[in-house]
Amino acid sequence: MRRLLVALAAMAAFLAPALPAHARAGFWAVTELDPFPGKVRPDVSYTVGFWVLQHGTHPYEGPGALEPIGLRLTGEDGTTLTFDGTPLPEPAHYATSVTVPAGRWRVQGLQGMFGPYEIGTLTVPGGLKAAPPQFPVPAGTQVTDYWGPVKPPGFPWGAAAVTSNRLPAATPAASASAQPVLATQPAQVAAAGGDSSPWRQPYALVVVAVAAVAGTLLVQRAARTVVRRRPHDPPEREAREGEEVISTG
Repeated sequence: MRRLLVALAAMAAFLAPALPAHARAGFWAVTELDPFPGKVRPDVSYTVGFWVLQHGTHPYEGPGALEPIGLRLTGEDGTTLTFDGTPLPEPAHYATSVTVPAGRWRVQGLQGMFGPYEIGTLTVPGGLKAAPPQFPVPAGTQVTDYWGPVKPPGFPWGAAAVTSNRLPAATPAASASAQPVLATQPAQVAAAGGDSSPWRQPYALVVVAVAAVAGTLLVQRAARTVVRRRPHDPPEREAREGEEVISTG
């Protein structure tokens, strides 16, 4: 077992430099607001729509539900207000109702297993000043449209090409009028290969390599165990059925 752990650690250290910097930093997500009220008054209820996008470009793909989801406001005196998000029909789309007292509030997106996302500063009465993006999506990359007509406001994030990959559980059958955001050549579509996340392939490489090392070491360990348990007496000394064993001396 000790050899197995050492081998896995060595493999991880060998492959880690091959991963992009943002992938080595861990999984991350982005909260993007729908158009926000231009003027927010104290103690008035507003409905706010927002999107939680894994890696800034696509709905959450992990197991189970992504929760809790919502908006968290923190006042200058430390007061915290949390507003839970309600899923909307579109993948990764949520809405909540907020009622905020007068003051200056730090606004964050709650993203389940992902860390809180800094949205900006809300002044009441007044408006929202957006924070600089924490994880800018590089322009000119291939991205996927999971939504159709209703999509995150920032889409397509300066992409060079957009392919359509609607989630069947959340989107009804597309009508004849529904068109991709940007037409692409067949070669570009084939190159997309489903998920266009550029960091998914390095993670798959790590998983395959680690699994191969682990499997090899386990097989070797099992073989050594069988050898240790094998009897040392030669077959000639074993009594065979139906034979008499005569010993002298």
